Amino acid sequence: MTTLALEAVSRWFGNVVAVNGITMTIGPGVTGLLGPNGAGKSTLIHLMGGFLPPSAGTVALDGQPVWRNTSIYRVLGLVPEREAMYDFLTGYELVVANAELHGLPDPGAAADRALATVEMTGPAGRAVSTYSKGMKQRVKMATALVHDPAVLLLDEPFNGMDPRQREHLMGLLDEMGRDGRTVLFSSHILEEVEQIAGRIEVVVAGRHAASGDFHEIRRLMTNRPHLYVLRSSDDRALAAALMAEGACNGVRLEGDTLHAQAADFPRFARLVPSLARAGNIRLFEVAPADESLESVFSYLVGS
Repeated sequence: MTTLALEAVSRWFGNVVAVNGITMTIGPGVTGLLGPNGAGKSTLIHLMGGFLPPSAGTVALDGQPVWRNTSIYRVLGLVPEREAMYDFLTGYELVVANAELHGLPDPGAAADRALATVEMTGPAGRAVSTYSKGMKQRVKMATALVHDPAVLLLDEPFNGMDPRQREHLMGLLDEMGRDGRTVLFSSHILEEVEQIAGRIEVVVAGRHAASGDFHEIRRLMTNRPHLYVLRSSDDRALAAALMAEGACNGVRLEGDTLHAQAADFPRFARLVPSLARAGNIRLFEVAPADESLESVFSYLVGS
């Protein structure tokens, strides 16, 4: 059972703190690293993969530090988000080169298996420069899988893939997790993580916001108070009616806009139009004010 362990890990670049005191353990199965863009996910994966030294704290693979420890690459595969590749090579040549770097006894056969696994056998003879973004993602996946690693780190692996390719890769990661491999993939899209990750690690602004079973954390996200912006022909009367019915935890008037916080979203959604109709109030706008991932993660940090 291969395990990655981070203990009080921080990483800063000059005055910018990208990762701030994160402690987490990544074990066998599929773990989703979820966070908004700029949350520090890529930095964390580079730290786990031994591409960056921590400014503070430790990153270890089965108890061995990963920084300046080339032996970890015998059991670890990495799929970076950036597309910088040797575009003048064919896909097959790129994967074979990786197999040779790993000292595999039959690099060609290993490359064929890896390319078949990601459904890239057909285009393997073409130059990487001719590939679409989704094809580049898949050939990067093949280079990471060529030595059959026990640990797989993937940074936004579904970027650029069409729905069929995304479904195939999700099935592949799910299978690897069930086989006992340690798989971590990052995403800023909740639905991607929900489909295959049994466990979730949430980061926001470089900090660890939540950790554990995906469905438990998902319920916490769903049950948080909802903020709405409303505009109507009589905001004061609407605010008074909402508070009188207990549909809101609080309301605030700013100019011609009513801000409402609703803990019971279904009840709020039912009451707004009925109360407006009963009070002969015209509704011009009812819109969520906090549905971004950033707002969800900020709530998790606060809770």
